[in-house]
Amino acid sequence: MSQPVLRPSVVPIPRGGGATWRLEVHDRLGSTSDLCKARLEAGAGADGIAILALEQTAGRGSRGRAWSDPGGNLALSVMLVGQGAAVPVGLWPFIAGLALHDAVAGYVPAGHVLELKWPNDLLLDGGKMAGILIETGIGAGVSWQVIGIGANLRGKPDIAGRTLACLADCGVDAPAAPAVARKLLHHLGLWLSCYETHGFAAIRTAWLDRGHAIGTPIRVRAGNQQFTGTFAGLGDDGILLLRTPGGVRRVVTGEVLLAPATPE
Repeated sequence: MSQPVLRPSVVPIPRGGGATWRLEVHDRLGSTSDLCKARLEAGAGADGIAILALEQTAGRGSRGRAWSDPGGNLALSVMLVGQGAAVPVGLWPFIAGLALHDAVAGYVPAGHVLELKWPNDLLLDGGKMAGILIETGIGAGVSWQVIGIGANLRGKPDIAGRTLACLADCGVDAPAAPAVARKLLHHLGLWLSCYETHGFAAIRTAWLDRGHAIGTPIRVRAGNQQFTGTFAGLGDDGILLLRTPGGVRRVVTGEVLLAPATPE
C-alpha cells in the first residue's frame, strides 16, 4: 500500500513593501536548492518562495562539497525571480550573510564569538556553523537566483581536516529550524530594504561590523595558487582586500582560511 504524499505546511512572513515570503516546510527532501531549481527551470517557481526541509539528505555546499546534516539543522533555500532577482549575484553573500548572522545572534550566549567570514560563511568560536550557496539560471525566459543556506543548529558532522561548530556547542537548547527560518526571512527582508534604500555601502559597513577583524591573518587558495596576507577590508564591490608585502591585493574568488599560514 503506497504511503500518502505529505503536503508541506505554508507560513507567510512579511517581506516589506506589502510583499510576503512564502515559507514551505517539508518533512524530508534531498536538496532544498535542487527543488527550487527544478521548479524554476520548469517555469513553476515564484519569487519569494522559501523551501525548508526538516531533514535534508543530499545537501550541497560550495566548491562541490556535500553539506552533511545529522538532523535538527537548518536547510533553507529561497527563490528570487525576475524583479526579485535584480540584486547582483556577487552581493548576495553579504545580504544573506547579514540576515543569517542576525537571525542566529540572539541564540548565542555571552562569551561566544559569532562572525561572518568572506565570502559566504558564518563562524561560531572559529568553527564553521553555516554557509551560503548562490545559484543562478534562466527558466521560461525569466532570470532567477536561488539562495541556499545551511546552518548547524543541534548537531554537526565530523569531517576530517575541517573545524565545524553548531549552536548546541554553546550549551544552549538550540532552536528548531522553522523558528530560525522565520527569523532569517524577516531579517532578509530588512537587509534587502536597506540595500534598496542605501545601496551596497550600507551593506558593506554592516558586514564589516560583523565580520572578521581588519588585520586578521588570511591564507587564500585559488586554483593552483596560494598566497597570504592580512584582511584589509572589502572593496566597493565586495571584493576581498588582502594586505600583502607587495601591497593590497584584490581577491575575487578562492578558499579563505582565517589562520596564520603554515608551510604545506
